[in-house]
Amino acid sequence: MTTLSDRPNTALMVIDVQNGVVEGAHQRDAVIANIAELVDKARAAAVPIIWVQHSDAQLERGSETWQYVPELSRQESEPLVHKSYGDSFEGTDLEEVLAAAGVGRLLVAGAQTDECIRSTIHGAFVRGYDVTLVADAHSTEDLTAWGAPPPELVIAHTNLYWENQSAPGRTAGVVKTSEVAFNGEGRR
Repeated sequence: MTTLSDRPNTALMVIDVQNGVVEGAHQRDAVIANIAELVDKARAAAVPIIWVQHSDAQLERGSETWQYVPELSRQESEPLVHKSYGDSFEGTDLEEVLAAAGVGRLLVAGAQTDECIRSTIHGAFVRGYDVTLVADAHSTEDLTAWGAPPPELVIAHTNLYWENQSAPGRTAGVVKTSEVAFNGEGRR
């Protein structure tokens, strides 16, 4: 029910699943396996996959920490959006990429839950997109030393509040990887 009436398609967004981002992520291997399953499902249904890659002082472009994890591989035809802010829309061509593909609905997976995932799902929602977060396909590192809750609670809380998000003409939701089914029209 996106407010972007001329954009009937769904896309899978894979955000920042980079070596330096997910190195210490909660349930790293299980989350990456779920993301790989989502990528396979999207490709099988010809659903666009948008890859997002962050760079900053800790993730220098071209470095090993900046690279996507070896378990995931982007196909040359799949767009790659480079970003340097938490919200994947800020200072990038993401909006143009999604518009060109007629995308008004996003299925989101990646890292980190409490930074780039939250920023991007909110950024997409306020821009008029329907946004579904994949509950078991996003993660974060343990930041309890700085006063954050344990990662499993950060993830659970994000899933909880996103499931109950609402706004006129848009939908938000949370699904598990096993519940995701794409059809051949790019719609979920």
